Amino acid sequence: MSGKAVLIVEDNREISDMLSAFLRESGWETMCAYNGLEAAASLKNREYAVVLMDLMLPYIGGGDLLAELRTRLDTPVICLSAKSDMETRLEMLRMGADDYILKPFDLNEVLVRMEVVLRRGRTNKGETGRLEIYNLTLDTANGYAEVKGIPLKLTAKECALLQLFLAHPQKTFSKANLYETIWQAPYFYEDNTLNVHMSNLRNKLKKADGENEYIETVWGIGYRLAGGENIRRKQ
Repeated sequence: MSGKAVLIVEDNREISDMLSAFLRESGWETMCAYNGLEAAASLKNREYAVVLMDLMLPYIGGGDLLAELRTRLDTPVICLSAKSDMETRLEMLRMGADDYILKPFDLNEVLVRMEVVLRRGRTNKGETGRLEIYNLTLDTANGYAEVKGIPLKLTAKECALLQLFLAHPQKTFSKANLYETIWQAPYFYEDNTLNVHMSNLRNKLKKADGENEYIETVWGIGYRLAGGENIRRKQ
């Protein structure tokens, strides 16, 4: 199957058809689901490069669908929603969404956000080998992380953040550095997006290995890899 397949989960057929037609013209293979049940079935039967998901869906809501998906897959998910309240946006990010776009949206913006999510979700394929620190291993060729030999389920953004820290073990990153590198957009102090993703990543690492701290806060500056002098690079 094509690596550029996208699942559009949207109960408004006019919006779904518009997105599908635009993305097909841009070289994507598109599949459409018009409710949560159809989306759940499609996600079990096929693999997608990215999922565009409305939140207000019949039968199974977008939030529940995202939560179930994150128990099995790290497929990038971009929420498309008319819900503009910060609480909903942050909750979806905490649950594992990679991005959140408000309706009404510009089609070109959706396409660019998809490309950014995919680009940042992949590691540099020219870099082969592994980065290791304590009990954590990151396969830089495949963007695959594990702790104590157990796979670590990360979203595309979480994986990109982790690789950035491991690739620069002695560097302290400001929040603006991290956001502008990973999201490729200007950083606004009041935007909590980065904080949510960092919290999710650190919680997953702590749950997988409570004996070691992997990312530490540098108060007043940002974050850095904890114990960066212990980094190991292997081919």
